[in-house]
Amino acid sequence: MAFEYAAVDLPIREQTISSQRMSWEMIANPGRWWTGAERVEIARIGRAARDFEAVGSEILPDAAVYAIQKLVVDNANLNREWYEDIIAMTGMTEDRYVELVAVVVHSLSIDEFHRALGLDLEPLPDPVGGEPTRQRPNLAEQRYSWPPIVPKTGLNPGDEMLYGPLEWGANVISALSLVPENVRWLHDLSEGHYLSFAEMRQPDPLRAISRSQIELIAARVSALNECFY
Repeated sequence: MAFEYAAVDLPIREQTISSQRMSWEMIANPGRWWTGAERVEIARIGRAARDFEAVGSEILPDAAVYAIQKLVVDNANLNREWYEDIIAMTGMTEDRYVELVAVVVHSLSIDEFHRALGLDLEPLPDPVGGEPTRQRPNLAEQRYSWPPIVPKTGLNPGDEMLYGPLEWGANVISALSLVPENVRWLHDLSEGHYLSFAEMRQPDPLRAISRSQIELIAARVSALNECFY
């Protein structure tokens, strides 16, 4: 089974391990706009870009490869004009871009967890066959992020509780809501490696270190990664 950590002499939370296994399962399966094989390929290209390897792909559009590499190695220089150019390129749309970003974020986050512990990277999962659902939410609005985001009233049946009792989530939650399962996926990864969305509202959630210590580490990591959110 993936993510065993048997040789690691550190207490790794079960929630962390389960979120990583879920991410590998999500990457391997077809999404709404990319097949399982394409999603695994997105993760592979992103992993290579992290090591400054300019590899190509036989199954992804050139625009997707370029977007992945830009997201990984030059994200501080992204802007709306770049985004609009990308989604207008052959093989790309705003929906496909949002799903691509989610795969890149999750795979890279888990890879960095391994690097921080001095571990070999987990082998990427084998892709699962099948076609994307190509299901878009009923309503998406251009608000605070470059891609449109989805209010609760625009969610399809089964997605209504995406934001809990709220009409919208915070920007960091709703930014990828054009593909609603991205929001649930992000919550699972956040809970495993940082805090759940609910815990973010608590002054001192139950962790081995205090909330202020958690935020100090998070701020340092963001600075080193040139996060400009």
